[in-house]
Amino acid sequence: MLAVEQVETLSSDSVVRVRVVDTALLTAATMLCFAGNSLLCRMALRDGAIDASSFTAVRLVSAAVVMTLLVRLSGQTGAHSGSWVSAAVLFGYAITFSIAYLQIGAGIGALLLFGAVQITMIGWALLQGVRPGAVQWLGIGLAVFGLVLLTRPGISGSPLLGMALMLAAGVGWGTYSLRGRGSASPLQTTASNFARTVPFVAVLVAISVAVQPAHLTARGIALGVASGAVTSGIGYVIWYRALAGLTAVQAATVQLTVPVIAAVGGVMLLGERLTLRLVAAGALVLGGIALTIVRRTPAAGR
Repeated sequence: MLAVEQVETLSSDSVVRVRVVDTALLTAATMLCFAGNSLLCRMALRDGAIDASSFTAVRLVSAAVVMTLLVRLSGQTGAHSGSWVSAAVLFGYAITFSIAYLQIGAGIGALLLFGAVQITMIGWALLQGVRPGAVQWLGIGLAVFGLVLLTRPGISGSPLLGMALMLAAGVGWGTYSLRGRGSASPLQTTASNFARTVPFVAVLVAISVAVQPAHLTARGIALGVASGAVTSGIGYVIWYRALAGLTAVQAATVQLTVPVIAAVGGVMLLGERLTLRLVAAGALVLGGIALTIVRRTPAAGR
């Protein structure tokens, strides 16, 4: 009898270990995908392989196609979720994201985007009556101060317009994330919202072509498809799988690695340069957000 219990215990422990490893691998893959969005976009636009409007169009359409197929393969049925408002916000994020990367590097872009997303979500929580503690206020202050430093041309060396557009993209993604909270089927909702961006894409393409001819190369299209189908579409599916094994604080904290991965990728793949002042400003943003996230959990549990 004791031997049977020991076997069952070992079996249970093995299952737990496998789940932990699976979650870790899925999470790591997701962070690479999220950072990959910045790297692929910058890679495509920096060298002129495609124009910003066309890249946005290819990214959104390919993501919509892949996510719709994945929803059908998963067997999810029922009424279409999502909304036109969320789709409009998603489209706004995507186009400002692309235009910003015409001017700024992948590392600084990912840091500004992530910081703006988190500040937007924290700001909304404050408006809803959430009262941060002293440590959380310190974290918010550090993150905002870091973002202010990052937008100073002397710190990052990037054009102000490009940085402003990336901050706007972050606000857009933060707003989109807030609107999607509580969705009963996040995959289906996200797929529906991506599909609803297609009419916006059509208008964008029409306006862009009227202003100047579209510029596309095979390489640019491939990078756009990779960003939409892989790092966006499949990336979100992997993330939803990983979330099943993560607590809320773990899910928020692990995303702190995205700007770091993007910065390292920018140096290794794009030849971007990191300065000490840029690293310091980035540390303020990520450190401040980490303080806010970590201190948020105990209060929620009371």
